[in-house]
Amino acid sequence: MAFFGMGPRPSASTDTKLYDLLGVPQNVENTELKKAYRKLAKQFHPDKNPEYGEKFKDISFAYEVLSDPEKRETYDSYGLEGLKEGRGGGGGGGMEDLFSSFFGDNIFGGGGHPFGGGGRGGSRRPGRRRMKGEDTMHQHKVSLEDLYNGKVAKLQLSKNVICVSCGGVGGKPGAMQPCRTCHGRGIKVTIRQLGPGMVQQMQSTCPDCRGEGERINEKDRCKKCNGVKVNKESKILEVHVDKGMKEGQKITFRGEGDQQPDVEPGDVVIVLVEKEHNQFKRIGNDLYMEHTIGITEALCGFQFSLTHLDDRKILIKYPPGKIIQPGCKRVVEGEGMPLYRNPFEKGNLIVKFNIEFPENNFTSEDKLKELEQLLPRRPETASPSEDSEEVTMMDFEQSNSGGNSREAYREDDEDDDHPGGGPSVQCAHQ
Repeated sequence: MAFFGMGPRPSASTDTKLYDLLGVPQNVENTELKKAYRKLAKQFHPDKNPEYGEKFKDISFAYEVLSDPEKRETYDSYGLEGLKEGRGGGGGGGMEDLFSSFFGDNIFGGGGHPFGGGGRGGSRRPGRRRMKGEDTMHQHKVSLEDLYNGKVAKLQLSKNVICVSCGGVGGKPGAMQPCRTCHGRGIKVTIRQLGPGMVQQMQSTCPDCRGEGERINEKDRCKKCNGVKVNKESKILEVHVDKGMKEGQKITFRGEGDQQPDVEPGDVVIVLVEKEHNQFKRIGNDLYMEHTIGITEALCGFQFSLTHLDDRKILIKYPPGKIIQPGCKRVVEGEGMPLYRNPFEKGNLIVKFNIEFPENNFTSEDKLKELEQLLPRRPETASPSEDSEEVTMMDFEQSNSGGNSREAYREDDEDDDHPGGGPSVQCAHQ
C-alpha cells in the first residue's frame, strides 16, 4: 500500500511490460493501479476462466511488484532484470522466490525473465543515500465490516516539513555558527563529584542548541520557522483497507514522516487494530459465531436468517432427523472472510450451537407419555430389591442437607491435596 498522493514517478528504465500488462501508465497512482488490477483479476480469474490461468498469474505478478514501493522503484530504475538481481535495495528479500512462485523455478535460468525480452542493458547503481529518519507509527481502528468489505479512510496527520522560507537553513546564509556551549557536538557533558576519587559523568542534550550543535543569533533567524528549520504542517492520507486484511497488518506511506535537513524522511506506518464485533469472531480466514435453538429444532431440523457483514441476508437450513447436540459446531463453506489480495476466495463460517431446553412441567403427564412414544426407548434397568431405599433427587441449589452442603462441596472440590482423592472430572462438549 503506497504512493498515496505521491504524484507522477520518473522512470529510468525502458521496461514497461508490467504497466502494459495492467493497462496503466507509468505515473499511475496507487488507487488507479488497484482498480485496474481488480478489474483484470475478476475478468481472468481461473475459477471463471480456467483457460486464462497463466494470464492471471502474470497479472498477479505485475500487481505484486507495482503495489510494493521498493519493488516498484527498483523496476522503474532497472526493469525486471533489476528485480531478478536484487538491485536498488528493494529487489532483494525473496524476489527470486516471488519469480519462482509465479513462473517456475527455471525463471532465472539463461538470463531470461517473464513476458520475454531482456531487461535494461546497462547497470546504474543508485548514489549514496542520506540517513533516514525514524518511521512514525499510527494505530487505525477498523471494524470487522471494514476488513470484510474494504474501506478507504482519510487520516489527518501533523508533521514537520522543511521551512520553504529559509530552505531548512534556519536564517540568513552563513548566520549559523557552532554552538559554544557544546562545541558543536550537540551533547553537554556534566561531571559531578560523588566522593574522594569518585566522579560521575553524565551526558544530556545541549539546552542551547537543542542537540543540533549549531546556533543562530536571534536577529538572523528565519521569521517563519524562528530558526528551527522546520514548520508544522497537516497532511491528509488516504488509507486503503483492502478486503481480507488482518489485525496488526501495516500500511506504509513512504517518505511521509517528519522532515529534517539533510535527512531522508521516514515512513508513516498505519497499523490496523480490529474492533470487537458483537456477533462474529475472526480466527484466520474463518468466522465464528454462536446460535441458540430450542430442543424441537435440535431434533426436528430448523432454519434461521443471518445478516452477514456485507448486509446480505443468508438463510441457513438444517434437515430434520440430523440431531444438533449442545456445543456442537457446523460449517457453512465459503461464507467466512475474503482472502487478502484474492477476495474471490473466502474462508468458512463456523456456527456453534447452544440448546435451550423447555422449563419444568412444560406440558401435562399425558402429553409427556405421548412424547415418550416418539423418542428412543429408555435403557433397561434392573428391578429394585426389597431392601432398596427410595430417595428423591432435587435441584442442587435447593439442597441444604447438613446446613452447609454447598460450602462443603466447594471446599472438597478445591482441595487438590485431599488424601485419597483422585483428579477432578468435568463434562466437556466439543
